[in-house]
Amino acid sequence: MSDHTATSTGSAPGPNRASAAVKSVLGSAAGRNIGLVIALIVLIIVGTVTSGDRFTNINNVLTIVRLASVTGVLAIGMTFVIIAGGIDLSVGSVLGLSSVVATLAAVQAAAASFWPLMIIVALAVGLAAGVINGIIIAYGNVVAFMATLAMLIAARGFAEILSNRTTQTVKVKGFLEFSDGSFLGIPTLVWIFILVSAAGWVLLNRTTFGRRTVAIGGNREAARLAGINVKRHLLYLYALSGLTAGIAGIMLTGRTTSGTSTHGTLYELDAIAAVVVGGTLLVGGRGSIVGTVLGILIFNVLTNIFTQNNLNTSVQAITKGAIIVVAVLIQQRFANRDVRRS
Repeated sequence: MSDHTATSTGSAPGPNRASAAVKSVLGSAAGRNIGLVIALIVLIIVGTVTSGDRFTNINNVLTIVRLASVTGVLAIGMTFVIIAGGIDLSVGSVLGLSSVVATLAAVQAAAASFWPLMIIVALAVGLAAGVINGIIIAYGNVVAFMATLAMLIAARGFAEILSNRTTQTVKVKGFLEFSDGSFLGIPTLVWIFILVSAAGWVLLNRTTFGRRTVAIGGNREAARLAGINVKRHLLYLYALSGLTAGIAGIMLTGRTTSGTSTHGTLYELDAIAAVVVGGTLLVGGRGSIVGTVLGILIFNVLTNIFTQNNLNTSVQAITKGAIIVVAVLIQQRFANRDVRRS
């Protein structure tokens, strides 16, 4: 009997080690991304089965990615802010303000001889709004939720005043050709999304800036004691978020060939949802650019499937809400497990 007991006890660690290894992989960044890839593949299969060639043809695929590119760029900037334990509710309104300022008659007249001026103006507006957010949050000690909510309201109102609540048509030929162009068969807007995502990945994973961002999100006081200038870094993070909003603003202006104060309405919610579904913790300290990109693609593929099959938009909203809730519940489970380990 003792031999049987010894044998059972000796064999137990094997399965336990295997189970622990599986849990470790699933809890890692790579494991979470694999889960997102599987979810995306499942959606692609569903779209192929339900819509056939209408879903799989190259034009539809490019449409999905083109539509994902604007909110995708917003989400890249949002990822950094949320990893640091913050939030930016103003990016949609800043996007709209950027598009309006870039398409003002005076700006377009000056851009007639140098069309990149429209891009410079949009980026400057986004960056300025982000810097204002950063100063108020970092040096004014205002909660990020309230500060960016105030910017959301103010930026939208300012855009309405400047545009007189009218849609401004883009007439600069060089800008229109750039926005409607393509390289290697891939639209310019998609290339911008790819470049911003790649730059975001390098910044987060291969630079001191990224390591400091994660450290601040993990424990702000510990980061300060470690010698990180937390306030200045927060200013940089919100400036980065504003800059990506400016990029997204000029992208949407190019896609719609117009600037209007309604551009970007509720885009901040889509960006936050993609970041959360992509595995970035809302409490900060952990995040992934790859996960954010996969989250954006998942939501846009889902939207395309609903559109292709003429399904109710209300059901679509409910489905997206359910996905977000599941993502947050999974986050809480892994966060609680990490706390127990600590």
